[in-house]
Amino acid sequence: MSLILPKDYQPTLTIRDTEAAIVCIRDTFQAELASQLNVQRMSAPLFVDKATGLNDNLNGVERPVGFDMKAIPDAEIEIVHSLAKWKRLALKKYGFRVHEGLYTNMNAIRRDEDLDNFHSIYVDQWDWEKIIRKSERNISTLEVTVNQIFKAIKKTEKVVASRYPSSTYHLPGHVSFVTTQELEDRWPELSPEEREDRIAQEEKAVFLMKIGDKLKRSNQPHDGRAPDYDDWELNGDLIFWYEPLQRKLEISSMGIRVSEDSLRSQLKKADAEERLSLPFHQMLLNGELPYTIGGGIGQSRLCMLLLGKAHIGEVQASIWPKDMVEACEANNIQLL
Repeated sequence: MSLILPKDYQPTLTIRDTEAAIVCIRDTFQAELASQLNVQRMSAPLFVDKATGLNDNLNGVERPVGFDMKAIPDAEIEIVHSLAKWKRLALKKYGFRVHEGLYTNMNAIRRDEDLDNFHSIYVDQWDWEKIIRKSERNISTLEVTVNQIFKAIKKTEKVVASRYPSSTYHLPGHVSFVTTQELEDRWPELSPEEREDRIAQEEKAVFLMKIGDKLKRSNQPHDGRAPDYDDWELNGDLIFWYEPLQRKLEISSMGIRVSEDSLRSQLKKADAEERLSLPFHQMLLNGELPYTIGGGIGQSRLCMLLLGKAHIGEVQASIWPKDMVEACEANNIQLL
């Protein structure tokens, strides 16, 4: 998606008022998230040792930001892409029990990100993870959890609307569920991105399920997913129709995590079976890690959504190309 410049855009909040509203959203939402999911805030790393296999490989082509360190000269240190694997290990390490979990304030750098209204190289999200029983690895558990997160978002919207009534973008009252295969069957002539726009416009809020495996018609995945954290049959994205930009806006990617069997199967499909020898993967295969559900929820994206902003750079400080900055400024969009 290229840069969208909405016609006659007029921000209703000053930068200072926007910053105050961001604090309100973040404080309210993380409290609601903790309550809904029974998760506790924990500290998390900004970087990990590459050799542990803990970094998220995303679609498998994005380059992590890496560096060395004086104290451990032989180590390859990487800025995290996300904490999908680290969280599962942390739940075991810190002694969490079934139906307990954690959330973190995760910050990352994704230097290969294509920049537009929704995407930045700076990532800030709430990463969360929760222990479930093996018998709960099913669609019902996934849908219940999605509705809990949606409820936390709606409660946050209510608080924001009470403080900034003329500056709050109002969301629908419920979330619908659909699979990527159902979208391909319905609109085979459209691209995956176009299908997401179409279903989001129809439903206003939708959880798009089963992302990562190949679809029947195209023999291609709807979208890329790393093969070693989400179970591709039990995952999805929470997206909203965003009227100010006439596009869908993804707020969360989440899912039930891989079991021993689905890890082997997905690594084989992804031609990445060499990862089976990494420490994290060995622990999983040996039954040393709990079964979990987890995901990430974009902090800046949630702020952008609830405040009706035209660009994510209005609610986070990052780096943008000069031509993007100039185009935004010419259209009353002031990037931080």
